[in-house]
Amino acid sequence: MMTVLITGASSGIGAGLARSFAADGHRVIACGRDPSRLSALQQHSPHISVRSFDMTDRDACRQTLADCRADLIILCAGTCEYLEHGTVDAGLVERVITTNFLGPVNCLAALQSQLSAGNRVVLVSSMAHWLPFPRAEAYGASKAALTWFANSLRLDWEPRGIAVTVVSPGFVDTPLTRKNDFSMPGQVSVEQAVKAIRRGLAKGHDRIAFPTGFCLLLRLLAGLPEGLQRRLLRRMVRP
Repeated sequence: MMTVLITGASSGIGAGLARSFAADGHRVIACGRDPSRLSALQQHSPHISVRSFDMTDRDACRQTLADCRADLIILCAGTCEYLEHGTVDAGLVERVITTNFLGPVNCLAALQSQLSAGNRVVLVSSMAHWLPFPRAEAYGASKAALTWFANSLRLDWEPRGIAVTVVSPGFVDTPLTRKNDFSMPGQVSVEQAVKAIRRGLAKGHDRIAFPTGFCLLLRLLAGLPEGLQRRLLRRMVRP
């Protein structure tokens, strides 16, 4: 059995993964910012222990994670805020990039001394950076940065036997996406997302993207003439 450390375990995909791995008898270290939600999650299984901290706080990451040894690390925490009417909000952009990119980097910096051959690190990104969606300037940029960082880190860590996987979901029915005011094609449940991630990890994949239909749709859009692509993308994220 493995020890699995999961950030963003207070809700959504992170909580679903924590329950799934614990149900199979794996030891789960569930991390998040909401102590009450983590406590509720802990009631699901004796295999779940919890740690509450803010991963955007570098010192808190170091103090909380420095003694953590895990076979599988899944960095799942994230946030989403949209720019409206093309108005650049520097504070919003900073918040999103700090949480979605620098937060995972803080966690990896705190955990790296505990990693060894055979370990796998999973970073949950998004398909949002595959195309330049309106309103998603901050979110897409944060996930693009995370993906680039992970793909580069894989090359440095592979010789040490440490695997790095990037997960790129489409729309998943979570508390975060329920705030969206637009149609979300191909949306899947948390349970479906967990199955897709675990299936990809079981096969040792370095890249996991789902659902298949939405992947194909975005690849089709990417191949369209730029003018037509822009018109279609504008329609996808408007109420």
